[in-house]
Amino acid sequence: MSPPPQFRVDLHSHTTRSDGNDSVAEFLDRAAVMGMAVVAITDHDVLPPEVLEVNGARVSVGDYARSLGIGVMRGIEVSCDTNVDDVHIVGFGCRWDSETIAWLPEMAHQSKITAYQMLVERLRDNGFDLHWEELTDNGRRSDEAVQKKHIFELLAGKGYAENWQTAKIMVRDNPDYDIKREKPCSVATIRSLHDAGGVAILAHPYLIDETVRLDGNAVSRDHYIRRLIDAGLDGIETRYTYDKTSYKGTMTPEAIDQEVMERYGEMVPILSGGSDYHADHKKGVANPRMIGDAGIELEYFINHPLLPSFCDK
Repeated sequence: MSPPPQFRVDLHSHTTRSDGNDSVAEFLDRAAVMGMAVVAITDHDVLPPEVLEVNGARVSVGDYARSLGIGVMRGIEVSCDTNVDDVHIVGFGCRWDSETIAWLPEMAHQSKITAYQMLVERLRDNGFDLHWEELTDNGRRSDEAVQKKHIFELLAGKGYAENWQTAKIMVRDNPDYDIKREKPCSVATIRSLHDAGGVAILAHPYLIDETVRLDGNAVSRDHYIRRLIDAGLDGIETRYTYDKTSYKGTMTPEAIDQEVMERYGEMVPILSGGSDYHADHKKGVANPRMIGDAGIELEYFINHPLLPSFCDK
């Protein structure tokens, strides 16, 4: 029997709608079996699903989650700011059919295809036997559904790296592969999420480098985050699985949690947290992130003035 999750509310997870390995139904089934109370679907740069098919019938995501005894929040994780790595803003509570956010996935789709095809060509020119058709599974995956992580997984699958994480670091740290895709401005993203009636939460803040380039100038991560708060950022992830990702620093996840709380806890109304679950265990990744490895306490969620309203009714 699996141990209970560390946190019963996990507000950062992925499915096969982006670069996760569980379908929406599989993800919710797994969360229910694990004893989760609330989970969120926050796939990369794609609007969340409204319905799923179960035994040949179409059912809303919220209804399916309730049938399992859990709550679900539908969201989006938007990759922002072309020249600053790992700036991801999670949106919840939006009117998902709003024209004010339709441009976010549309921009991401074309920019990803262009940049990722260039990266595959650059890798192939440098001796890596990679082909775009492999990433699309010969057409069974659409071009716009290809994520950068799929490239890392292909590199690992062909033996060029031990796993997708080491492949990511190999690509990240080689200037020859630094092909930037155009990403939306973080401030504009916050504004669009607000215009659609939602909130904007900064994911994994300490994956952002300690020093970044902003408008041609070097600024600290703290300066950058405070700029987002001044632009209306509603929340920040204090708890995240930094020990299971390509975090460049040396602080423990617990130390990061404490520092983020001390610096920004009084500046935003939502203190979030999540595992960034991708069902990587299906790909044989050692010590993968699991649902509930990071998150927030159920009591905090229940008593929060905003968070419960984002659960699908």
